[in-house]
Order: sequence, then C-alpha cells, then structure tokens
Amino acid sequence: MVKPRKKSKWLQQTLWSTLGAIIVGYFLYHTIQGERGWFAMLRMQHEVTVAEATLAKLQKDREELQHRTDLLRTDSMDPDLLDEKSRELLNYSKPNEIVILTPPAELKPSTP
Repeated sequence: MVKPRKKSKWLQQTLWSTLGAIIVGYFLYHTIQGERGWFAMLRMQHEVTVAEATLAKLQKDREELQHRTDLLRTDSMDPDLLDEKSRELLNYSKPNEIVILTPPAELKPSTP
C-alpha cells in the first residue's frame, strides 16, 4: 500500500510541474511574440526611427521654404529672387541672354 501513495504523489508533482511549465511557456511566448512583446517593440522602434528621419527632412524643407518666403516679403524683398521668380512665371528673358529649352522633369515621353 505504500507504493500507490508514492505513485500518486509522483503523478501529482509531475502534473503541477507540467502545468507550471505550460504557464511559464505561455507568458514567455507572449513576452516575445505577443502584440506588445519584444518583436513588436523592435518593430515600433524601427517605425519611430523612420518617422523621426522623415520629420527631420520635412522640418528642413519647411525651414528652406520659410526662408525663401521671408525673402519675398515686402519689408525685406530680395531683388534677385524677385527677378528669378518673375522670369520663371512670365517666361521673360533679357535681350542678351541665350535661352535653352528643356522638357520638364515630371513629364516623361509616352511610349506607344
């Protein structure tokens, strides 16, 4: 009669150990692969890095446009920039200038 007790105790310990291992495995899996796990954190860090690079580029472009806009204001107008813009918009040139016409960059020749 001593053997059945040892066998049931061993079976109980095995079941509790297995259940504990399954619970630990479940939480470990979700810590690594889950929606808020380690791989998700790495993905988010990469997205943040890309977004910060895009933000820096857009801020630089905005500062450049702001500078060009400031040059066209009436209180501090840059004559060279005004001349450049007026020639570009009105298609004017000076009599002693040679004009070379090039196709616009965004228009590509169509292929039949």
